[in-house]
Amino acid sequence: MRFEPVLETRFQLGEGPHWDGASGRLTFADIVAGMVHEFTPATGALRSWAMKEQVSAIIPRAKGGYIVAHKSGLSFLDPQTGVFETWKEIDPNPVNRSNETRTDPSGRLWLGTMQNNIGPNGEDLPIDRSSGTLNRIEADGRSACVLERIGVSNTLCWDVARARMYFADTMKNTIWAFDWDAATGEIVNRRVHFGPHERGYADGSAIDAEGFLWNARWSGSCIIRITPRGKVDEIIETPTINTTSCVFGGAELKTLYVTSARQGLSGHARKIEGALLVADAPVAGQACTPFNG
Repeated sequence: MRFEPVLETRFQLGEGPHWDGASGRLTFADIVAGMVHEFTPATGALRSWAMKEQVSAIIPRAKGGYIVAHKSGLSFLDPQTGVFETWKEIDPNPVNRSNETRTDPSGRLWLGTMQNNIGPNGEDLPIDRSSGTLNRIEADGRSACVLERIGVSNTLCWDVARARMYFADTMKNTIWAFDWDAATGEIVNRRVHFGPHERGYADGSAIDAEGFLWNARWSGSCIIRITPRGKVDEIIETPTINTTSCVFGGAELKTLYVTSARQGLSGHARKIEGALLVADAPVAGQACTPFNG
């Protein structure tokens, strides 16, 4: 696959890409900069909104506008006015911040947290505890903490055909599979799906129409395509070192968008680092779902 930068802009810590098929727009966040972005490939337009703290995701709502995951919780964003409306706190632990945040195919929101590793000036802070959680948020606002003692939450994906959910802890460099109930959102039967691999650390993922997981590798300069049985199908090289996440988009869901980060690299990072990348994919992906709340 041949990856090209979509924009001239480079992002400090690009993350959380979401494709909105209804509008033909890609949304994503720059965690360190505290910015959320909306990109329209058809026109090349990029709209951006700033918060006063770290953000990890911006996801369309079925009712209109966006929901934004940020350090202290969740807020609604009206893209016309640029106004953020605080909705609710999810993880009350003051040392934590939001990280991986996505919707399942039933429209629930899942939010993973981690110990905050970003200082007031954007500098890296050490992670010395697994204080993170994984939380499930229903359309009516009810929330439940479903996992605790997470180091760095990542990779939230759902394989509908196999009634399966995937979730990763980057600190453990491990992706787990769970049995997932689409009607209730309950997850059970946690087991290792893909363990540590020499090509970097497990970061964000997307899932394709065949049920294969496309796992972006922090510090690995690649995406690993993983079979439903947890084996390496293909290692796809990327031009960025810290490849953070990916999502399938475009009219046929055969365009792969990939986020990356300059964070964690020296001051001599190559120009490509932090780019939003795009490539044609050989297989279609699974569509993203807006938040139903």
